[in-house]
Amino acid sequence: MPSKRKTTQPTIIKVGANEIGKLPPQALELEESVIGAMMIEKDAFNTVADLLRPESFYADKHRYIFEAIRSLSAKDAPIDVLSVAEELKLSGKLEQAGGILYLSDLTRRVASAAHLHYHAQIVAQKATARDLITMACQIEEKGYDETQDVDELVEEATAKIFEISQRAQKRDVTYIYPVITEAFERMRKASANEGNISGIPSGFTELDKITSGWQKSDLVIIAARPAMGKTAFVLSMAKNIAVDFNIPVAIFSLEMSNVQLINRLIMNVCEIEGNKIRNGRLTSAEWDRLENRINVLEKAPIYVDDTPGLSVFELQSKARKLVKDKKVQLIIIDYLQLMNANGSSFGSREQEVSIISRNLKGLAKELDIPVIALSQLSRAVEKRDSSNSNVDGKKPLLSDLRESGAIEQDADMVCFIHRPEYYKLYDDGNGKDLRGLGQIIVAKHRNGATDEIWLRFIGKYTRFQNEDAAFDESLYADTQYNTQTRTSRMNSMPMKADGAQLNDRFDDPPAPF
Repeated sequence: MPSKRKTTQPTIIKVGANEIGKLPPQALELEESVIGAMMIEKDAFNTVADLLRPESFYADKHRYIFEAIRSLSAKDAPIDVLSVAEELKLSGKLEQAGGILYLSDLTRRVASAAHLHYHAQIVAQKATARDLITMACQIEEKGYDETQDVDELVEEATAKIFEISQRAQKRDVTYIYPVITEAFERMRKASANEGNISGIPSGFTELDKITSGWQKSDLVIIAARPAMGKTAFVLSMAKNIAVDFNIPVAIFSLEMSNVQLINRLIMNVCEIEGNKIRNGRLTSAEWDRLENRINVLEKAPIYVDDTPGLSVFELQSKARKLVKDKKVQLIIIDYLQLMNANGSSFGSREQEVSIISRNLKGLAKELDIPVIALSQLSRAVEKRDSSNSNVDGKKPLLSDLRESGAIEQDADMVCFIHRPEYYKLYDDGNGKDLRGLGQIIVAKHRNGATDEIWLRFIGKYTRFQNEDAAFDESLYADTQYNTQTRTSRMNSMPMKADGAQLNDRFDDPPAPF
């Protein structure tokens, strides 16, 4: 007979979590409680629908059950053990979810849904912690990869943290009374302001009448074709806001260096031409004017960031710091199409611009300040008729916005800058002299009326100002024709001694900076 071999039972060694490695954050008992409560209480799912998603559950079977419950809720079907089991059976996941017996066991373990919301919050927090750990591990792995660009890695990390934080933030429904109180208080303050300006005044009187100032949490898009004066407009406005009203402003310039921007402001305030600032050949009177007026800029609360290729997530981080530390109340971005959305997944430039505009709107809402972003227009404007009989032919339209769908949708206000003289239109057909004028067209205004206003543009100083400001013909002597205005463009052109038209001065009207 074969000898009996004594079988020995394996020795079970009990070890702590530190010896077997760290376990991901989880709360399985609370997951069971939440799932069970949703199958015994009629409105339990609605209580936690904004807190939880399938990925919030650590156990796969709990994810499958939650998906089934969510599907039933979407169909307005009853949610109980039998209906959930049937839904899981239809999706082929009943056995993976533990079967009908496990579903029944979950409901037996829960007496009521009294603490459902609290338990769901803990489950959601554990999921957020797991997301952070996953993200950190991915970044750590890439950090050891020497082929990775460090700057791109930083942007990716920032983008992922922002995505997780946005997912984790849930705003509760607010009772209307405190909101009415806040709205009433803002109205009271606005009524006390001169001109009923409730927001940040631009310094342009007619524009402020339309907008009541730039409003908190608004995303404002200011768009134009090249050479219309986008940067000149926002710099003139920034000067008005910071110098005249002492309101802190931040300018993110993706196109110009900070020195170039400051040179523009010096031209604007000190009335010195750009070439003289660059070569330093100023007259004694200009040196005196520079010394007398430069202190106005030195004291102005203007903050400039000229980081090239700035990502929207990097901008968000910097903007939060500026608002917190410098009390910045307005952000200007020059310009939107030069930004990127590194760290996010997108299939086209249109999708990337959509991410950028959506995040800019989110930033304005989060910081409760207006965000103004410049934008380019498509070439469609150039293809339209611009004869004197069709002076409005070159006016921009909302459809001219590049990647217009996302930008137009996210913006609370869209303004266009239009300078007819750039297209050799010097008269509006009704006797109005268009020399040195720029039109601001409010094409979209979510909370008010749309309209058009005129501003005076002084190209040599890259400055916009109110139309009724003093008009000095000498400012235009070297850049504009200087003759009596007539309705006909051909008749209004100066003549050479031999009677030939002096066309060369008008073929390329002065382009703003």
